[in-house]
Amino acid sequence: MRSRSIPYTASPLLASRTPVWRSKFVMASVALAFVGLASRAFYIQVIASDFYKRQGEVRFTRTLPIPATRGRIIDRNGLILASSIPSPSIWAIPEDVPRDEKQLKQLAQLLEMPLPELNRKLENVDKTFVWLKRQVDDSVAKQITELGLKGIYQRKEYKRQYPEGEAAAHVVGFTNVEDIGQEGVELTFENDLVGRAGSRRVIKNRLGQVVESVGELVPPVDGRDLQLSLDSKVQFFAYQKLRDAVVQNKAKAGSVVVLDARTGEVLALANYPSYVPEKRRNLSGEQLRNRALTDTFEPGSTMKPITIAMALEAGRVSPQTVIDTSPGRYQIGGFTISDTHNYGSLTIEGVIQKSSNVGALKVAQKMAPQEMWNTYTALGYGQKPQLQFPGAVPGRLRPWKTWRPVEQATMAYGYGLSASLFQMAQSYTAFAHEGEVIPVTMLKSDAEVTGNRVFSPETAHAVRKMLQMAAAPGGTGPLAQTIGYSVGGKSGTAHKQVGKGYASNKYRSWFTGMAPIDKPRVIVAVMIDEPSNGQYYGGLVAAPVFSEVVQQSLRLMGVQPDMAVKPQIVMAVEESL
Repeated sequence: MRSRSIPYTASPLLASRTPVWRSKFVMASVALAFVGLASRAFYIQVIASDFYKRQGEVRFTRTLPIPATRGRIIDRNGLILASSIPSPSIWAIPEDVPRDEKQLKQLAQLLEMPLPELNRKLENVDKTFVWLKRQVDDSVAKQITELGLKGIYQRKEYKRQYPEGEAAAHVVGFTNVEDIGQEGVELTFENDLVGRAGSRRVIKNRLGQVVESVGELVPPVDGRDLQLSLDSKVQFFAYQKLRDAVVQNKAKAGSVVVLDARTGEVLALANYPSYVPEKRRNLSGEQLRNRALTDTFEPGSTMKPITIAMALEAGRVSPQTVIDTSPGRYQIGGFTISDTHNYGSLTIEGVIQKSSNVGALKVAQKMAPQEMWNTYTALGYGQKPQLQFPGAVPGRLRPWKTWRPVEQATMAYGYGLSASLFQMAQSYTAFAHEGEVIPVTMLKSDAEVTGNRVFSPETAHAVRKMLQMAAAPGGTGPLAQTIGYSVGGKSGTAHKQVGKGYASNKYRSWFTGMAPIDKPRVIVAVMIDEPSNGQYYGGLVAAPVFSEVVQQSLRLMGVQPDMAVKPQIVMAVEESL
């Protein structure tokens, strides 16, 4: 086949001769371009490589935290009071989320969020990250995944659980959504519980997806478990009985404290009203306040045993010293101090048994103000409790040099100074622990405790006998009696302060005591605030709670009964079985 020659002469463009310099210029330009590209590549990859690496890391490399598991909080028997469980959190890249109203409405329903609120979170398309909801249930997270919405992602976090709920809320406290302690033990022991987060370096694409791991993995260090002195069974029972008493007496609030009389361990500390730590929406200060530690009151007649103990220790009186309380009234400094009845002549034991204000003030008059102040201070009044717990207050105890005679008299029966329920419970360790006030703790401890001696063992024994008389028939607190255990304690009823005076119809009712009386194992203090169902005396309102809590606590501790149970009661129990 013959090839045809091209008629170059027919085309003026092809017929014209190309200058040699033009072809050389083109070749030189191409070569120069390659040299420029090579130089730029050399500059980027060798000379300025660090800068571009940093820029790449800024855009695509991320350091992801690996959260540490927060330590558990357990009670003295190993039962869980607080623990952390994995919980997914929902986040989004707003610019990637399609504006499909039907799907967004479904998403809002699953997040339990109004649709307008969800739209507000997604309206800023410049954002590349926004939390939609933290710590949702696994079932909710699964349903959100099934929606298949573009731009919606999940991240694993940890959520705190509190099995004992509102019963132990004021002790355990709670954490915020970042798993940082906010109240109670969670706050106090934050550094022990929180642990140390780990980290890993990754490369992410524009969708936030991990493409590759780079660098070394730093493993997290989990938080330390914390074992409290609390007995969750005693705590629950105490809370339950306190709640019932507050409701039954139509009271404003109440508190109860249970101490181990030998070790100073806090076995229970409950307040009502309370709250559920995992559901804290619309909470009020009334629910959050740990009243047993934060609220102070004039303790009323629960101070009388301390007044008597001072005088016994100083040798001013003996248990059989007779005090004339007739005619049931006493004038001092323009004020009249009265008893509920004219008890006539009473022994010192009778002053406690009948709770005579006149008898107590006459005993106090045998003491110097400084002597009384020193004893109050040694017992912990006017001082913040040395307890690893937030919110504890010191109460009020004015310097003895400022006391007027009438103030010294009223302090003898619990007016003119203030204390928390916790302070009152701790001060009674002086009677239960052979005259020594012992330190208290929220942590489990098996160590022997050494206290601060305030009274002699003989004085402590004498006062315990008086407390037993006060809680027996003929005393002011017979409703404190329990089945199988001997008890001793003192009731108190105090008018509430309103402004500079006292409300005539508002009271706080107390009962503080211990059991068994010869070798005390527990100290229980109960306070009911503003009972308004017809009864307000501590012996009628607070003593029954004391009775039930003491009996259940001793039974759970395995303490053998020290009193014979009446046959008819045994028969009744057998019949019920």
